[in-house]
Amino acid sequence: MQFIEVKSSQIPLDLLLEADPSEASISSYLSESWCFSALDNERILAACIVKPEPQNLAEIFNVSVYPELQGRGIGSQLLKSVLSQLPSKGITRVELGTGTFGYQLTYYQRLGFRVDSIIKDHFLLNYPEPIYENGIQHKDMLRLYAQI
Repeated sequence: MQFIEVKSSQIPLDLLLEADPSEASISSYLSESWCFSALDNERILAACIVKPEPQNLAEIFNVSVYPELQGRGIGSQLLKSVLSQLPSKGITRVELGTGTFGYQLTYYQRLGFRVDSIIKDHFLLNYPEPIYENGIQHKDMLRLYAQI
């Protein structure tokens, strides 16, 4: 398996929708971001979308793996690879937003991310359809960070 940077046009929309259910949201960050992927025999299995920001900062907007491939460590390997490449692009701090509970939160914490702040009602105000996980509606967003 290879972990490489690719053009945004190479990332399938259906893959990105696995992590972000809003096409409008994806469109707002995709074109100005660095796109990394996990490839196997030239097939994209996973993607990580990172947008550079001022002052040596980058924000991760999307980490997605096709459902039938989840739980195999592909996303973790991809994110570790991305985090190891970002310092060569001048990045020293990475931030992201996620729900206040669930798999994604523990996933990022296992990779060294820490809680920075909470944005109340983010998912209520920014997504047209409610987002549920394990029968609980996501309402607030946790902002996480990692120094790299």
